[in-house]
Amino acid sequence: MKSLNSHQGRQATFAYIVLSPAILYFTVYFFYPIAVELWASFFRGQPLIGDSEFAGFDNYMQALTDERVRDAFIRTAVFAICGTIGTLLPALCLAAILAGPVKAATTIRAIIFFPYIISFVIVALMWKSILDPYTGMLNAMLASLGLPIQNWLSTPSTALPTIIAVTVWKDIGYAMLIYIAAIQSIPKDLYEAADVDGASARQKFFRITVPLLTPTTLFLAVISMIAHLQDLSAPYLLTGGGPAEATRLYALHVYETAFVELNIGYASALSFLMLIVILVVTALQFRFLNREISY
Repeated sequence: MKSLNSHQGRQATFAYIVLSPAILYFTVYFFYPIAVELWASFFRGQPLIGDSEFAGFDNYMQALTDERVRDAFIRTAVFAICGTIGTLLPALCLAAILAGPVKAATTIRAIIFFPYIISFVIVALMWKSILDPYTGMLNAMLASLGLPIQNWLSTPSTALPTIIAVTVWKDIGYAMLIYIAAIQSIPKDLYEAADVDGASARQKFFRITVPLLTPTTLFLAVISMIAHLQDLSAPYLLTGGGPAEATRLYALHVYETAFVELNIGYASALSFLMLIVILVVTALQFRFLNREISY
């Protein structure tokens, strides 16, 4: 028994030694910043770099009653939900097609995936050029068809849908590849049995493919929702939060509160509230999408 305990102790020690770099990394770059942010959220002013005073829960009470925060959160929720659904549904359809024996499927996959690996700075510059109301390619096409041109990024009614569309265009390739890998891992016996029973392609897709992709859909929905809830690049680079704050998402509001208004304590409270929202949304996604599957 002593020998067994000694062996287990050596294994545990070795495991901690191997894991120590990862533990140190997460402590320094993840847990410590969260602790500092929580501490700073209870102060008014600039608790990390300048003068500040203890505010207790005042920052949180102000955030919950601030109309600009509420509006930014609503816009962010719309952006996250539409962006997630708009990414996963087309990605699933593309994956279902390109996972089969399609000619030049590898090339088509690469073309669709390519935007995902491009920096969003480049994507923003490219799309701002395409969407330019006077010299942009998209408006030139509309004009050639006799349709009215649009100020895509300068009109409050079209600005948010436009940045959602650009974000979906960039992210759809990643979701598609994940779905393709999941589809190709489904046993072929299931489809062969369905063929014997006379099932149509539509029935096989909705009764075999979609249910067995539930874990993959959960994974993609969680990471997509988290990314969209804290997205700063799209509104900052494409519209700067305008026009008339129509694209001022929550992350951009926090950024400007901290680094433009220099109200770091209040921005820390806003950030911590978003962390809580992300945890709740993730828990709900696991609650409703996490189902065991069996082949």
